[in-house]
Amino acid sequence: MEATTAVQQHSPAHLGMEANPLVLTPKAVEMVKSAMAQEGIQDHGIRVGVVGGGCSGFQYSMDFENAERDGDSIYEQDGVKLFVDPMSSMYLQGVTVDYVVGLQGAGFKFNNPSAKNTCGCGQSFSY
Repeated sequence: MEATTAVQQHSPAHLGMEANPLVLTPKAVEMVKSAMAQEGIQDHGIRVGVVGGGCSGFQYSMDFENAERDGDSIYEQDGVKLFVDPMSSMYLQGVTVDYVVGLQGAGFKFNNPSAKNTCGCGQSFSY
């Protein structure tokens, strides 16, 4: 009996996309690591995704994750594990996630060069 290797049919590379669809800035990496340390979950990663909704049609999602889901692509950047589902991967190509501090507060900001429109809050976009 031959050993087989499972091939992810909907991986970014299979669809002609970059291997890692998004990049975290050094400040974003620092803040993710800090948040995981505060929660005591250094062994987790971050799930970054795109879901329907928001003012412009799509919105970004970001949450702690400790396990791969079926079809996920998993990346690692500077010690932070990133989980991305196949659908989200298409919309996250070229996205940079930063952490910004301003007069209205602080948080993660998604810079998406492919977004056609974004809403005022910067959390939703159209493609």
